This record gives sequence, structure tokens and C-alpha cells, in this order.
Amino acid sequence: MFSKKLIQLMQPETRVCVLTGAGVSAESGVPTFRGAHGLWQKFRPEELANVDAFLNNPELVLAWYQYRRELIDNIEPNPGHYSLAKMEQYFADFTLVTQNVDGLHRRAGSQKVYELHGNILHNKCFQCGKAIQRVDFVEGEELPRCECGGLIRPDVVWFGEMLPEKTLTTAASKAVEADLFLSIGTSAIVYPAAGLPLTAQRNGAYLVEINPEQTDLSRTANEVLSGQSGEILPKLLEATGIAL
Repeated sequence: MFSKKLIQLMQPETRVCVLTGAGVSAESGVPTFRGAHGLWQKFRPEELANVDAFLNNPELVLAWYQYRRELIDNIEPNPGHYSLAKMEQYFADFTLVTQNVDGLHRRAGSQKVYELHGNILHNKCFQCGKAIQRVDFVEGEELPRCECGGLIRPDVVWFGEMLPEKTLTTAASKAVEADLFLSIGTSAIVYPAAGLPLTAQRNGAYLVEINPEQTDLSRTANEVLSGQSGEILPKLLEATGIAL
């Protein structure tokens, strides 16, 4: 199932960089960004996940994010998440970059996670930018505010906003340094995240894609493993003698 080259690279001294996308969380039952049900089917994500929407109708936007939070509260990490947490312990130089905002990698035990799009379970002040731990929105109550008076918003990257510069810079530098790059559960079409696998490959990394479906990256990856990460990653660890 796995190439000889990939097995050879599964050594503690190998520098590994991983990019994960919505497919990893979907295996746990997290609805995709565009998969909301009921009331929220009337809205496109672009109509809610932006600054103008928040300023015009903060109650609506906060209610949507609270709905998504409560879904995530009842979802558990899957074997793919746990396998990546184990890999962090095994490899001396391991970097996990994710496009997901659900926090499941951390719940599975990953300690160092570079969240390109933020974390839906955290908050920050819209006015001063101060990081704030989770503040739940309760309809009918006053809008949550920071001590500076600014409205409290989800700590996620909205349409039209820049990705966190420090996080992106670190992710890019780790991609350049990687010997092995794993692109997992992502279509790899949304930049700048989509550029990370190709950056790694151009700088000598062995590029492996793990995804149930073919993507644009499938044509250029050194190795394509077709399937779900929750099935493939545990088998990869087993094949190289790494116990979950």
C-alpha cells in the first residue's frame, strides 16, 4: 500500500510538515463549511462570515457561530487526528498546519498546531484585537463585549481578511525545510495554503496526498493514497512500527 520511499522516510529524524483540510474533520462528522442545515440553509457562508455582516447584524452572525460551536461540542476526534498527534511525539521536527477551525487536532493531543483560519472555539475583541477565551452567545441577552467596550467576535478568519501573518510565515518556512510533506483531506485549491505542498516539493520534499478524491495536487504529488485519513494514517503508523 505504501511505497518503499515513504516507509524509509518514516524515521524520527525526518522533518515532516502536514497540511490538513475539511476532509479530516468531516470524518468525525463535522459538517463542511457549506453544509449547514435548517435555518442556515437560507444563507451563503459569504453572507455571514465577513466584517460587514457582523457590523450590520452581530446577533445573526454570532448565532450562526454558536450553532456551529454546539455541533462541534458533540463531535470527537477520529483516528486520523490521533495518528497525527502520535506523529508529533515520534518525529523530532514535526509541523501540523490546518485549515480547520474546530480545534479537534488539539483535543486529540496535538500540542503545536498552526491554525491558518483561526479557532471557532476562541474569541477576540473586534476593536482592540485582544485574544479572549470562549464566550458563548445566548440569544436575547446583551451582546458580549470586551473590557475596552468593543464587540467580541469569533477568532476566525473571515472573507476579505488576511491570514495570521506569523502563522503563515512559520508554515511556509517549515514547508521549505520539510523532507516529507503530507497533504491530507484538502482540495488544495485555496491559496495561500494550497501553495504549501508545492513549495515543499520544489524544495526537495517527498509530497504525499491522502484524500478520498482526486484533486489538482494528485497530478504532481510523488505519492497519492486514496482513502480517508482515519483509515490510512493508522495503517501507515503500523507499517512503520509506530504504536498508536
